Amino acid sequence: MSTSIDDSGAQIARRLRLERDTRGWSLAELAQRSGVSKATISKIERAEVSPTAVILLRLAGAFDLTLAGLLLRAEGDGQRLSRAAEQPLWRDPASGYLRRQVFCRPDHPLELVQVEMPAGRSVALPASSYTRIRQAIWVRSGELLIVEGEERHQLGAGDCLGFGPPCDVTIANEGAGPCTYLVALART
Repeated sequence: MSTSIDDSGAQIARRLRLERDTRGWSLAELAQRSGVSKATISKIERAEVSPTAVILLRLAGAFDLTLAGLLLRAEGDGQRLSRAAEQPLWRDPASGYLRRQVFCRPDHPLELVQVEMPAGRSVALPASSYTRIRQAIWVRSGELLIVEGEERHQLGAGDCLGFGPPCDVTIANEGAGPCTYLVALART
C-alpha cells in the first residue's frame, strides 16, 4: 500500500531532524545553509506544518540531496522493484500538486517522479534545486507552461522538455483541467 499523504509529513519531520542531527547542525546553521527560517524548520521538525515543495528543495539542497533523495530517506529504502501501490505520495500544501515517487534508489543515478498539477496552479523553484541534476519533463495529459529564466515553453500531451543550465524555474498549469507529467532526473 502506498504511503499516505498524512503519514509522509511525520516521516519528513523525523528525517529532517535526523539529517540535521547527523551533521551536528543547529537550527541556525541549517537555516543559514538553506535560506529557510529557524522558526519554519522548527515547526516542520515538530510536524506542526507541512513544508512546501520550495522549502523542501531548499532543505534538501542544504543536505546535498535532491528532493527525491530526501523523500526516499524519509519514506523508506529504495528497492529495485517499485510497485505502484507502494510508491510514496506527497502533496505540496502551497500548489496542491500531488507527487508520486515512481523510482529512486541511493545507488542509482536515475529518479522518476509523476506529478499531477491542479488547474490554475503553479510552483516556482529556485536555480539551486537544479545544480547537481539534469532533468526532463514529459507531459502525459493536459498542458504545462515551463518558464526557465526568460524562456517560456508551452507543452501539451506527449511533449518533452530537457532543462538547460540551472536557473529559476516556474512550472504552471494554466489549463482548465489537471496536468499529469513525468519528471526524469539524473544526478550529475
